[in-house]
Amino acid sequence: MNSEELRKSFLDFFKSKGHAIVLSSSLIPDDPSVLLTTAGMQQFKKYYTGDLDAMSDFKSQRTASAQKSFRTSDIEEVGDKTHLTFFEMLGNFSFGPVGSDKPDDLGTDGYFKRSSIHWAYEYITKVLNIGLDRIYVTVFEGNDEVPFDEESYKIWHEEIKMPKEKIVMGNRADNFWGPTGDSGPCGPTTEIYVDGVEVWNVVFNEYFQEKGGKLRKVENPGVDTGMGFERLLSVLQAKESVFETDVFGDLVSKIKEQAPSLENKENIVRVFADHLRGSIFLIADGIRPSNKEAGYVLRRLIRRLLAYEVKYDIHSNFFPEAIKIIKNKFVEVYPELNNDKIILDVLEDERTKYQEAISLGAKEIERLNVLGEKITGAIAFNLYQTFSISPEITLELAKNVDKDNFQKEFDQESKKHQEISRAGVEKKFGGHGLVLDTGELKAGSEEEMKKVIRLHTATHLLHQALRDVLGDGVEQRGSDINPERARFDFLFNRKLTADELKKVEEIVNEKINQELPVRFKEMPKEDAEKTGARKFFKGNYPPTVKVYYIGSEDDILGAYSKEFCGGPHVENTSEIGKFKIIKEEASSAGVRRIRAAISG
Repeated sequence: MNSEELRKSFLDFFKSKGHAIVLSSSLIPDDPSVLLTTAGMQQFKKYYTGDLDAMSDFKSQRTASAQKSFRTSDIEEVGDKTHLTFFEMLGNFSFGPVGSDKPDDLGTDGYFKRSSIHWAYEYITKVLNIGLDRIYVTVFEGNDEVPFDEESYKIWHEEIKMPKEKIVMGNRADNFWGPTGDSGPCGPTTEIYVDGVEVWNVVFNEYFQEKGGKLRKVENPGVDTGMGFERLLSVLQAKESVFETDVFGDLVSKIKEQAPSLENKENIVRVFADHLRGSIFLIADGIRPSNKEAGYVLRRLIRRLLAYEVKYDIHSNFFPEAIKIIKNKFVEVYPELNNDKIILDVLEDERTKYQEAISLGAKEIERLNVLGEKITGAIAFNLYQTFSISPEITLELAKNVDKDNFQKEFDQESKKHQEISRAGVEKKFGGHGLVLDTGELKAGSEEEMKKVIRLHTATHLLHQALRDVLGDGVEQRGSDINPERARFDFLFNRKLTADELKKVEEIVNEKINQELPVRFKEMPKEDAEKTGARKFFKGNYPPTVKVYYIGSEDDILGAYSKEFCGGPHVENTSEIGKFKIIKEEASSAGVRRIRAAISG
């Protein structure tokens, strides 16, 4: 099978078993406890906890998906034959309550261990035609807290007829899957190995782990499986490396063609292939390079590539061809890759901003190398502050490193810097506690809170005015509001003209002068989406949401502005005062920032 055939065969198989096929969620997760989407079950977490109802949303307690995933823990391992940052995860899921749990029951109710194991074995042996001689499985051996998974063992041995010598006992570390994030569903696992490679992990969510680590049994156990797409593909195509499969074939060939200096440097070619693909998918999902959170992960990938271009004397620009290859390979499954121009603009803008800094940083490290100076964590942090060169790149380029204390010293310097920044924020608010602090809105007194609420309502008008002037491609990318000003970040790939800024400001003030009512309605999230209300791109919304709309007493569909928002707001736009744009600037690649204030 090639990659397209494998992905389709998996989803078709589980569709035939009563599963609803669900599209991949974004790499930007709804779960605030994780930085990026790391597993297929992440978008389904609330169905396991009972916060959401699968029958209502999917018409089945069973789902299956091919999920985009990204794990930052593997960045340093990339370059070998198997590790990836971005990858796809095939998975089938059951949310309970459990029905008959018979493999031939193709209804829509939940299932558990019996159906999961039988279907996994059927898919591996009947659809993929992998012989029993190539397979062995593992089950959880049990410990003081969780008992031996005898049920799974009996299903494998007595029903599947798996020989005892092919069933391996696994300990807590290997065969008990913890929650995604700091709490959530978890439980014992059974794993399937082909030719000694783990290809499928079937997790039985019998427990819920609290934030402190305590386990409790759940009323409706669920099933969460994950099969590494690229890893399985390498087994099926008899390749030693995932980078030799058809998923990477064209990209790897193009990198080697454009960079003869990488001949016999397979590990570096793999880094380029992985990081290019990962960066493209992150950008396609709306992530932009920055110095924090997911944006820092993206920046880190791009910086590493740019540093390698310097180190290995590469003069080719991989970005245009890589985007073209990735788009051609994946766009039918992930249509967000159609935004190839935006993706290229973000990559090229990042190159422009950081190429000189990284080059200077690399030269500074080389100067220290020539002097024989030992690179400490403190020096690395100074390099990071001065040249925007990450500690990972410093470690790769430096010849003499104090490895024993490097990370500790770097973290200490970083912490000092954060404390200084935090002190500045506290000073800004006079050292007193905040009466309003939603993360987005901050005020230190009742009087300040009134002004913050006026500014907050003004940003709703600003958002719509920007779309009126610049088009529907404008999307909010964050805001921060204090009594002095509103900061509003939005997706747009160029500087606004003076005329455009004037038009935006005029529209906002026009709506303020029209004395429009500001109202809200609470409704199911699905109904709210149908109104056309705008959502924050990273919003984590409950089943019932508030939609604030401006310009109508009760007709939400005819309102000028409507957004998912928890409030608070003024009751009429006339309360806002005169709106003034103070400054427009770049926030990060592909993201612009407006600072605005109000008077009166």
